Amino acid sequence: MSTPNQILILFAHPALEKSRVNRRLVQAVDGLDAVMVHDLYETYPDFHINVKAEQDLLLAHDIIVFHHPFYWYSSPAMLKEWQDLVLEHGFAYGQGGTALRGKKCLTAITTGGDKEAYCQKGYNRFTIRELLVPFEQTAALCGMEYLPPFVVQGTHRLQERHQVDQHAEDYRAVITALRDDTIAWDELRQAKHFNYSLDRILVAPETPQPEAAQHA
Repeated sequence: MSTPNQILILFAHPALEKSRVNRRLVQAVDGLDAVMVHDLYETYPDFHINVKAEQDLLLAHDIIVFHHPFYWYSSPAMLKEWQDLVLEHGFAYGQGGTALRGKKCLTAITTGGDKEAYCQKGYNRFTIRELLVPFEQTAALCGMEYLPPFVVQGTHRLQERHQVDQHAEDYRAVITALRDDTIAWDELRQAKHFNYSLDRILVAPETPQPEAAQHA
C-alpha cells in the first residue's frame, strides 16, 4: 500500500459557533488519518501568528487546503494575515523560495449566494473561479498546483439537515480521496469545481489481492 498524502486543512472562520455548514464540514473530516484540521482563529485568538511553526506545518504536508467562508469575495482576515506573514520571500517564493514547490493546493469555500449569482449576468458578475484568481496565482507563485475548488453555494437556503449532511459527506469523500490518491486527475483538472462531478473524479481504491493470487 502506498504512503497516504499528508493533508493540512487551514480552517478560518471567525464565528464558528454561528455556522451551520462550515461546522458540519469540519466535523466530517476531523479525525481522519493523515489529515490535520488547523483552526487558525482558535490557535491565534490574538492574531500573533507563529510563522516558523506554520512553515513547519506546510513542510510536513503534501496537500494544503484553504477552508473558509467566502467573505467579500476573499477570505476572513485571519487567513489573509496568515498568507501575508507565512508565505515569506525566500521560503514560499523568490530566490531560494522553493519550500512549497510540487505540493497541491485546494480552496474549500461556502457562499451564501447560489450558483446563479456567480456568473456574468448574475448578482456578483463573476464566476467563482474568476473571483478565486488571487488564490490560484498565489499557489502558482509558490510552485503549487491549484486544484478546482470545493464549493458549497446557496448556504442560506440549505434548510434541511440532510442537505448539509450531503455536502459534508462529499467533503469527507474528497479529502479521503486526495489522501489516498484515488483521483481521476485528468477529469479533475478539467472540472470547474471539484464537487460538481464527483462520480467521474473519485475512483474506487484498488482492492488488495489475496496472497495466493499474488503468487499464482
